[in-house]
Amino acid sequence: MSNTVTAGDRPGRTSRSGRGGVPSASGIALRQARRRKKLEWIAVHSVGLAIAVAFLLPFVFLFLTSVMSDSQALTSTLWPQHWVWSNYTAVFRVHGFGTWWRNTIEYAVLGTVLTVVSSVPVAYALAKFRFPGRRLAMMLVISMMMLPPQVIIIPMYLFWAKQLHLDGTLWPLIIPMAFGDAFSIFLLRQFLLTIPKEYLDAARVDGCGEVRTLLRVVLPMARPAISAVALFQFFYCWNDYFGPQIYSSDNPAAWTLSYGLQSFHGAHQTNWNLTMAATLLVMAPVIVVFFFAQKAFIEGVTLTGVKG
Repeated sequence: MSNTVTAGDRPGRTSRSGRGGVPSASGIALRQARRRKKLEWIAVHSVGLAIAVAFLLPFVFLFLTSVMSDSQALTSTLWPQHWVWSNYTAVFRVHGFGTWWRNTIEYAVLGTVLTVVSSVPVAYALAKFRFPGRRLAMMLVISMMMLPPQVIIIPMYLFWAKQLHLDGTLWPLIIPMAFGDAFSIFLLRQFLLTIPKEYLDAARVDGCGEVRTLLRVVLPMARPAISAVALFQFFYCWNDYFGPQIYSSDNPAAWTLSYGLQSFHGAHQTNWNLTMAATLLVMAPVIVVFFFAQKAFIEGVTLTGVKG
C-alpha cells in the first residue's frame, strides 16, 4: 500500500468547500448575498424601466400621430403608413403661430431675467442682514407664497386695465416680476443661509462694499440656487395660461403659445395630426432646456432643500 500523502490530505489544510466537497457556511451565505443583491438590482431597475415606459408612451403616441396623414390620424392605426413631416411646417404656416412663439419667448425671457435680478438682493438682505422688521418681512414673503393669484386678480386687472390701460398686452404679467417673486426669494434665502459668514467678512475686510460682495462673492457661490430659480420661472412663464387669458384674450397679437394652442385646436379639431405636431412644438423648448440644465436644476433643488 502506498503511503503517499496528497496536498489535500495534509494536516492543517482544509478545502474551501468543506469536507467531502460540501460547501461551507460562509460560502453559502456569500452566494445567497450575491443572489439577493442581483435580484434587488433587477427588481429596482425593472420598476424604473416600467415607470420610464409609462412616461414615454404618451410622447411616443403624440409623435406618431403628428407624422400621420389627415385620413390616417382619424383611424385607430398606431403606426404611420406614410411619414408626413410636412405637418410641422404646416403648423408654422398657420396665421399667428409665429407671433405666439415670439410673444412666449419675450414673456419667458424677460420674466426670468427680471425675477432673478429683483429677487437676489431681497433674498441676500433677508439672509445676511440684521435689521428691525426682518422677521415681519419674512412672514410677508411666506404669506404671499400662500396667497392664490385668483384672490387678487380682480383688483390687479382693474389697476392694469382701467388705470394704466395695458389690457391686451403682456406687460401686466411682465412688469410685476421686476419687484420680486415670493417663492424665488424664499428659495434663494434658504440657500444663502448656508453660505458661511466668514466669506463675506473677508470680502469686507478687503474693501468690498455690500454690492461688490454680492456680485463677486455671493453670486458665484449661489449659482446652483439661481439656476433653479431661473428654470422654475422660465417653465412657469412658458406654460402660463391663466395670465394671458385674463389680460390678452381680446388681442390675438399678444397671445402666447399656451393660450394660442387652444385656438389652434378649435380651428383644427378634426386634424389631429396638426394638433399633435403643434403640441410637440410647444413642448419641445421646455424639454430641451431641462435636458441641458437638469444637472444645475437638480443641484439647486437639492441644496436649497426644496422637494416635491
